[in-house]
This record gives sequence, C-alpha cells and structure tokens, in this order.
Amino acid sequence: MLPLSPFPWQERPAGSSELLWRCTANPLTGHRPIPGVLGIYNSAVVPWQGAYVGVFRGDRTDGMPTLFRGESPDGLRWTFSPEPLALAGADAAIGIHEYAYDPRVVPLEGENRYLICWCNGYHGPTIGLAETRDFRTFTPLENAFLPYNRNGVLFPRKIRGRYAMLSRPSDTGHTPFGDIFYSESPDLTYWGRHRHVMSKGPTWWQGLKIGPGPVPMETPEGWLMIYHGVCNTCNGFVYRMGVALLDLDEPWKVIARGAGAIFGPEAPYEITGMVPNVTFPCAVLRDPAGSDRIAVYYGAADTHIALAFGHLDELVAYAKATSV
Repeated sequence: MLPLSPFPWQERPAGSSELLWRCTANPLTGHRPIPGVLGIYNSAVVPWQGAYVGVFRGDRTDGMPTLFRGESPDGLRWTFSPEPLALAGADAAIGIHEYAYDPRVVPLEGENRYLICWCNGYHGPTIGLAETRDFRTFTPLENAFLPYNRNGVLFPRKIRGRYAMLSRPSDTGHTPFGDIFYSESPDLTYWGRHRHVMSKGPTWWQGLKIGPGPVPMETPEGWLMIYHGVCNTCNGFVYRMGVALLDLDEPWKVIARGAGAIFGPEAPYEITGMVPNVTFPCAVLRDPAGSDRIAVYYGAADTHIALAFGHLDELVAYAKATSV
C-alpha cells in the first residue's frame, strides 16, 4: 500500500481571520504552460498513488478550451501532458465534440473507478461524463443532460441507492442567469428526479448567477457545498465563492447558506488575466490524516491554477451562523 499523499497545507497567516487564505506559492501555473496552450486552470485534483493527478481546462491558442491530464508530487508543482485528454470509445455520439471545459473528478465510494464530468460542447453546452481506473485510459459515458447545462458536479457516493449530481441549466452563451439543481440516476445514463436546490441572490455578490463548485463534502451536519456566485459590475462579471449546507438524504433541501462571499478576487493574478476578476473553485482536498483542514483549488482570472486553505468546521459554522 502506498503512503498517504503529502497534503498541501499552510497555516492561516498571523493576525488573519479569513475563512480561506491563499497559498504563498500562487499562482501554481503561469502563461503558456505547455506548447499551444495559453493557460491551464479550473483544476480537478485528486490523490493518486502517493501523489496527485488531475484533469484540467486548457485554452488553446485558437481560444478553444479542452481537457488535459496533469500530475504533481505535492499538489503544488504540476506537469501536464502536451496532448489533450483522449477519450476511448466506439460511440461517436458521445465524447468531446466542440469543446470541453471546467472539469470535476470524483472517486466513487465503493467503486474502483473515478468519474470525470465537464461542460461538453455537443450542439451547445451539456454535461459530459467519462470514467477512468488508471488516469491513462478515459472511457466516455452518455452526456447527462440535453443542452443547455453547465457546472455538473457528482456527489462522492450514491444517495438512496442512486447516483446524484448538481448542475446549473444555462443557455447557449455566457449565461446571464442561473440557479442550482439536483438530479439522480440509477446507472449514470438516465437522469431524472430533478429538484431545485437554490436560486441566485439574495445578496448582491451572487445576484447574477450561481453554480456548484467542487465535489460536495460530507459532514455530520450535511453536505458542505462550496459554490461560485457572480455579480455584474460596470467593469464586467466578478466571480466569488460561497458556502451552503445541504441535507444528507435530500440534498435539494438547503439547511443553511452563508450570507457573504468567503473568497473573491483580490490578488494580482486573480484580477488580471484572460478573464479578470475570477476565482472559480473546482476541487477540494481533505486532510487524509482526518483533521478538518481542506485545500481548495481554483481558477484565477481564467489563466492560472491557484490554491487556498481553510478549515471545514469553520465553513460549516459560518454557513449556519449567517444563513440567509
């Protein structure tokens, strides 16, 4: 058995009361990280064989996004395969067609496989799915929904015997609206039991649209969901992070929802880039030693991978104490 992966962690800076604080090594990636790619960001990171592996969004020099495999010994220093992720499968109707972006990766409890979901271009944006057992071969599954949909995020285990997913229905463009919905499937092919989870607002920082972020984290008090909220300003959209607590057995029921943003663009690499003023969470690691420490990977200004740290118990407490 391989040893536990080294957990990327830095203590909260002295004198700080922030719920999430930035890694001093940020940004973890720079411009043109591999040939032909302007930036790699919006990370989907998991521990793997004593280190870390992930699926990442990379925007090519022609502007089109696709997915790349990355690996790291410590969760901080990343190398990427120069070729886009290859999906093996005979059915031409599934897999990556027009574009692929904003992936999430989850190990399924009790199953020897990992599921990847992403925004998949198939006559418009929908939720693509694929599975892997070795992070070398990726097999596409059926698209989860009809276009138009974004921000598909699977739960890490079945709920009442069914696979479960959060998503945000959208339109064909840069959606100027959006609420979070819950869906279930018996087999990862047929999806139904769609339930509304929560709407944009009621506070200004998330008044334009919201969307689920990393894989929800199970706690004794509910599923802790980190999500992104977007507001519109005279200088364009601003993406921040918030937290909500969902019922363990019926995750479309919101137990608590923090009133304020817990994190937003402030650092130079977050306010300047291909899309300024974006902090977009896609992955979270929990301390394998069992503490409440978490590491949150996020895309910074649609240009870089960045990392922030926090305590899960503090986020749960904040959601409950300030719930709107």
